[in-house]
Amino acid sequence: MHTLAAANPDHVVLAGDVLDWANTKTGQVRALVLTVAALMAIIAVLMAWWKTRSFVGTLVAFVLAALVLWGISNLSVLQTKVGSEINEAGSVSVVHVAGDGPAPAGEGRRVA
Repeated sequence: MHTLAAANPDHVVLAGDVLDWANTKTGQVRALVLTVAALMAIIAVLMAWWKTRSFVGTLVAFVLAALVLWGISNLSVLQTKVGSEINEAGSVSVVHVAGDGPAPAGEGRRVA
């Protein structure tokens, strides 16, 4: 492995090299997380079968594992969908009524 101190002084390290390395490592970590999650999902389904010996319990475990794996593999889709819903909900306008009207019941006045 080369370090910057041991590198040729005439060699220029570009940010593109670092970005390529970071993108490669991010992809590798993503693949590792998806592989570990798939392995854990298989183990969870097998444990559900082992403990319940029921087709329904195993099917529920399989469906939940599939949903978790889908969520992990489509994290960017979920992030975009949640972000767009938050932005839409943030556009609520507030209306202020001018004038001194009677105070609504429950805010300091007793209604008889």
